[in-house]
Amino acid sequence: MTDSVLSREAALETMPTPALKQTWRELYQSEPPAFNRGYLISRLAYRLQELAYGGLNPATAERLEAMVEDGRYVDREAARKRMKDRPVTGTRLIREWQGIEHTVTVLDDGFEWQGRPYKSLSAIARAITGTRWNGLVFFGLKSQGGGK
Repeated sequence: MTDSVLSREAALETMPTPALKQTWRELYQSEPPAFNRGYLISRLAYRLQELAYGGLNPATAERLEAMVEDGRYVDREAARKRMKDRPVTGTRLIREWQGIEHTVTVLDDGFEWQGRPYKSLSAIARAITGTRWNGLVFFGLKSQGGGK
Protein backbone atom coordinates (compact mmCIF):
# COMPACT_ATOMS: atom_id res chain seq x y z
CA MET A 1 0.00 0.00 0.00
CA THR A 2 2.92 2.36 0.70
CA ASP A 3 4.09 2.23 -2.93
CA SER A 4 0.65 3.15 -4.21
CA VAL A 5 0.36 6.12 -1.81
CA LEU A 6 3.83 7.34 -2.70
CA SER A 7 3.18 7.04 -6.43
CA ARG A 8 -0.13 8.88 -6.11
CA GLU A 9 1.57 11.64 -4.10
CA ALA A 10 4.34 11.94 -6.70
CA ALA A 11 1.75 12.20 -9.47
CA LEU A 12 0.19 15.23 -7.77
CA GLU A 13 3.29 17.30 -8.59
CA THR A 14 2.80 16.91 -12.33
CA MET A 15 -0.98 17.20 -12.47
CA PRO A 16 -2.47 20.35 -13.99
CA THR A 17 -4.45 22.49 -11.55
CA PRO A 18 -7.89 21.47 -12.92
CA ALA A 19 -6.97 17.82 -12.31
CA LEU A 20 -5.83 18.67 -8.77
CA LYS A 21 -9.18 20.32 -8.14
CA GLN A 22 -11.02 17.27 -9.48
CA THR A 23 -8.93 15.03 -7.21
CA TRP A 24 -9.86 17.30 -4.30
CA ARG A 25 -13.54 16.83 -5.08
CA GLU A 26 -13.08 13.06 -5.14
CA LEU A 27 -11.06 12.85 -1.91
CA TYR A 28 -12.85 15.48 0.18
CA GLN A 29 -16.35 15.40 -1.37
CA SER A 30 -16.35 19.19 -1.42
CA GLU A 31 -15.29 22.03 -3.66
CA PRO A 32 -11.59 22.87 -3.50
CA PRO A 33 -10.55 26.09 -1.80
CA ALA A 34 -9.24 28.98 -3.87
CA PHE A 35 -5.67 28.51 -2.70
CA ASN A 36 -2.51 28.09 -4.71
CA ARG A 37 -1.26 24.90 -6.29
CA GLY A 38 1.25 24.16 -3.55
CA TYR A 39 -1.47 24.24 -0.91
CA LEU A 40 -3.69 21.90 -2.93
CA ILE A 41 -0.83 19.44 -3.43
CA SER A 42 0.15 19.38 0.25
CA ARG A 43 -3.44 18.91 1.46
CA LEU A 44 -4.14 16.23 -1.15
CA ALA A 45 -0.97 14.35 -0.16
CA TYR A 46 -2.07 14.48 3.48
CA ARG A 47 -5.54 13.22 2.54
CA LEU A 48 -4.09 10.31 0.57
CA GLN A 49 -2.04 9.29 3.61
CA GLU A 50 -4.98 9.79 5.93
CA LEU A 51 -7.20 7.52 3.83
CA ALA A 52 -4.50 4.87 3.47
CA TYR A 53 -3.15 4.80 7.03
CA GLY A 54 -5.91 6.38 9.10
CA GLY A 55 -6.21 9.87 10.56
CA LEU A 56 -5.30 11.15 13.97
CA ASN A 57 -6.40 8.96 16.83
CA PRO A 58 -9.10 10.57 19.02
CA ALA A 59 -6.73 11.20 21.95
CA THR A 60 -4.30 13.13 19.74
CA ALA A 61 -7.11 15.15 18.17
CA GLU A 62 -8.44 16.06 21.63
CA ARG A 63 -4.98 17.03 22.82
CA LEU A 64 -4.45 19.29 19.82
CA GLU A 65 -7.83 20.95 20.38
CA ALA A 66 -6.93 21.56 24.03
CA MET A 67 -3.61 23.11 22.99
CA VAL A 68 -5.35 25.50 20.62
CA GLU A 69 -7.94 26.47 23.24
CA ASP A 70 -5.47 27.22 26.02
CA GLY A 71 -3.00 29.03 23.78
CA ARG A 72 -0.18 26.45 23.78
CA TYR A 73 -0.38 26.06 20.00
CA VAL A 74 1.61 28.64 18.06
CA ASP A 75 1.24 29.28 14.37
CA ARG A 76 4.97 29.40 13.63
CA GLU A 77 4.64 31.39 10.41
CA ALA A 78 2.45 34.03 12.06
CA ALA A 79 4.79 34.16 15.08
CA ARG A 80 7.80 34.60 12.78
CA LYS A 81 6.07 37.48 11.01
CA ARG A 82 5.14 39.12 14.33
CA MET A 83 8.70 38.77 15.62
CA LYS A 84 10.06 40.39 12.45
CA ASP A 85 7.95 43.50 13.11
CA ARG A 86 8.42 43.46 16.88
CA PRO A 87 10.96 45.73 18.54
CA VAL A 88 13.61 44.21 20.80
CA THR A 89 12.57 43.50 24.41
CA GLY A 90 13.29 46.51 26.59
CA THR A 91 12.72 49.04 23.81
CA ARG A 92 10.73 52.09 24.87
CA LEU A 93 8.30 53.49 22.33
CA ILE A 94 7.29 57.11 22.80
CA ARG A 95 4.29 58.66 21.06
CA GLU A 96 2.69 62.01 21.64
CA TRP A 97 -1.08 62.07 21.28
CA GLN A 98 -3.12 65.24 21.79
CA GLY A 99 -0.33 66.89 23.74
CA ILE A 100 0.27 63.91 26.06
CA GLU A 101 3.43 61.81 25.79
CA HIS A 102 2.81 58.05 26.04
CA THR A 103 5.64 55.60 26.74
CA VAL A 104 5.32 51.88 26.03
CA THR A 105 7.90 49.31 27.07
CA VAL A 106 8.37 46.16 24.96
CA LEU A 107 8.28 43.01 27.12
CA ASP A 108 9.17 39.41 26.27
CA ASP A 109 5.51 38.47 25.93
CA GLY A 110 3.78 41.75 25.16
CA PHE A 111 3.92 45.41 26.08
CA GLU A 112 3.47 47.61 29.14
CA TRP A 113 1.75 50.99 29.17
CA GLN A 114 0.89 52.95 32.32
CA GLY A 115 1.94 49.98 34.46
CA ARG A 116 -0.48 47.57 32.77
CA PRO A 117 0.43 44.65 30.49
CA TYR A 118 -0.99 44.46 26.96
CA LYS A 119 -0.71 41.73 24.33
CA SER A 120 -0.51 44.13 21.39
CA LEU A 121 0.41 47.65 20.41
CA SER A 122 -2.97 47.94 18.71
CA ALA A 123 -4.72 47.46 22.06
CA ILE A 124 -2.61 50.24 23.56
CA ALA A 125 -3.25 52.55 20.60
CA ARG A 126 -6.98 51.95 21.01
CA ALA A 127 -6.79 52.67 24.74
CA ILE A 128 -4.99 55.94 24.02
CA THR A 129 -7.14 57.16 21.12
CA GLY A 130 -10.49 55.46 21.66
CA THR A 131 -10.44 54.26 18.04
CA ARG A 132 -9.02 51.26 16.20
CA TRP A 133 -5.43 51.65 15.04
CA ASN A 134 -2.74 49.38 13.71
CA GLY A 135 -0.32 49.57 16.64
CA LEU A 136 2.78 49.45 14.44
CA VAL A 137 1.47 52.39 12.41
CA PHE A 138 0.39 54.38 15.49
CA PHE A 139 3.84 54.06 17.08
CA GLY A 140 5.67 54.80 13.81
CA LEU A 141 7.16 51.33 13.32
CA LYS A 142 5.40 50.85 9.99
CA SER A 143 4.06 53.27 7.40
CA GLN A 144 0.34 53.58 6.72
CA GLY A 145 0.75 51.87 3.33
CA GLY A 146 2.30 48.76 4.84
CA GLY A 147 5.98 49.40 4.09
CA LYS A 148 8.59 50.10 6.75
